[in-house]
Order: sequence, then C-alpha cells, then structure tokens
Amino acid sequence: MRFSHYFTPNALPVPNPLQYRFMPIPETASAFLAGHVDRLRQIKPKKRIVFPEGTDPRVLAAAARLANDGLVEPILIGPAPLTGAPAGVRFVEAGAKYASVYYERRRAKGITHMEAENIASLPLFYAALMVGAGDADGYVGGAANTTAETVRAALHCIGTQPNVKTVSSVLFMAVPDPAFGHNGIFAFADCAIVIDPTSLELAEIAIATAQSVRALMNVEPHIALLSFSTKASAKHPLIDKVAEALRIVHERAPELNVDGELQVDAALMAAVGQSKAPGSTVAGRANTLIFPDLGAGNIGYKLVERLAHGAAYGPILQGLAKPANDLSRGCSAEDIYSVAIITALQSCFH
Repeated sequence: MRFSHYFTPNALPVPNPLQYRFMPIPETASAFLAGHVDRLRQIKPKKRIVFPEGTDPRVLAAAARLANDGLVEPILIGPAPLTGAPAGVRFVEAGAKYASVYYERRRAKGITHMEAENIASLPLFYAALMVGAGDADGYVGGAANTTAETVRAALHCIGTQPNVKTVSSVLFMAVPDPAFGHNGIFAFADCAIVIDPTSLELAEIAIATAQSVRALMNVEPHIALLSFSTKASAKHPLIDKVAEALRIVHERAPELNVDGELQVDAALMAAVGQSKAPGSTVAGRANTLIFPDLGAGNIGYKLVERLAHGAAYGPILQGLAKPANDLSRGCSAEDIYSVAIITALQSCFH
C-alpha cells in the first residue's frame, strides 16, 4: 500500500522513503478502512496472517497493533525479540517442515528433495507454504523482498484458484470527492502484474476485479473497460482488444454490469457519459476501472494519488487459491497494518 506524501523535487539528497511525511488521507479513505476494521471485528475465530519478514521493525510494529486491536492473529517468521516481544504475536522459525508439501507441488518441474528442503526453509516460501498447507489464512510479504520474489513464492506454494489462468492485482483508490465511484472509492486494475494483457486476460482481470469489489467494497461493481475511444469513436487494434474483452466478459459473466470501450471521462462524468455513450448503465457511474495495459494503469493510479491527493490501497493480488499480498519495500507500519486487514477479509471469501 502506498499513500501520497509531501515531496520536494529540488531537495537533495532524496529522503529515505521510510521517513517521508505522508499527506493526510481523504476522509473517504479513513471511512473505507474503518469499515473493514468493523467487519473484521465480527469474525471468529481471528484470521491467521503470516509475515515472512518477521524481524523487520515495521512488521513488528504492525503485528503488535493488529494483535492489540484484536483484528487478526499475526504470525511472524523469525526469532522472537529477546525483550519486548508484543503480546498476542506468534513467532515461528523457518525450517524444513513443509519441504514435502513443496516437493509435491513442484516435482513435476524437476525439483529434487534436497532443493525442496532448501527452498521451503526460506522465510518467504515457508510463510507461503503455511498458507498453502492451511496453517495460516493469508500471507503479507514484500517489506524487504521484491514483488517478483514475493509473488513467485505465492504462485509456487499457494497456486491459483480453479480455472483461473490470469493472476492480476487491484488497487482500491480513495479520492476526496465522495460523489465519484462508490463514496469516493474505486477499484483500479491491473496496475501491477500483467504488462500487456490480451483480450482474454483483460476479460479475466475484469471478472476477478468484480469479485474483489463485491468482497472488499461490499457493493455491486459498475465496470468500465477503458480506452482512448468511446464506442468506436476511433479505430485501432488496441480498441479492438478492449471491445473483444467486453464480448468475452458478457459471455462468461453475463450478470456483470460492464461496458466498454469507454474513455475515462465518459466512465466518470455523467454529462460526458450521456453524450458519448447514451443508454450505457456504466458511463458516468463507474466504480471499477479496468485499464487496457499496465502502463495506463500504473500512470493512472499515480496521477490520482499525487495530483488528486488520493490514497492507494494495494496492490491486492487476485486469482490465487488463498490470499497473499505484496508490499512496497518503502512501506510504513501503517501500510502493513492496512494490507493485513484487507488480506484477512479476503480470506473470508476463499
């Protein structure tokens, strides 16, 4: 999770990202997270969320707060601090306990027993295997590891949902004006994983995001497949890709309220939507934006974050058999706390 921060482009040296002063998040973001906290308090027993980077001070601080607030049961991979171990936090040393589980999952790829023991003992893989084996309900990593490493461990040890071929991500964006989206909250996808999706992959991203919106925004999705054209106002293979994605979504999930291709102003602004896409049930009221490629998605969410003073929750991974989420290596303890809350809620729907 990444929040907007004050920054000084002419200042040298560049400040440590862990010391950034974060801009106040909009009230819509506070309400979004508070709603998640309220929902999580009702869940019994508490969800077990495992953190592979258990010795990181940010993880320790987030885990202590999660336990103190009674929201989840945090499991930290690594030795417990000699002094001041937070109450309610469980510490587990990585070892070869799940080596046989990993071997069975990967032996078709040619892995040996010895390789399985070595890999399963790595904290990232040990934590993911805990989830895969059912000894934890979700996994939050990436505070000290790259996205590629964190996602690879999840794919190898947890795997995908049945019939899912495209693992993607969603960002929940909070903007200050509650008139947009659903009370100021949007789902943006995919902004982190799939670089140049095909029409089929774009359709799968849209369907997966709809499930995430229902689970984590607690609202019906109004899905806009975005492009630089609205309803064939231009012609180009990139537009054809989005139009074909719409056809596939209609075929596979006919119950979804989805439309495209739509330009972003047509998706967001009622007057523009009525003009450019009359009769559309999505134009002007979209709360779920599906970007045509990773470049557009990544640029789009960062523009909203930096220029519109929005807050970004995620990226939250979609399509895995059980929840596993990635952090920015520049994350704060607050970021880790929030991602863990969302991960715990995700586990209720797997």
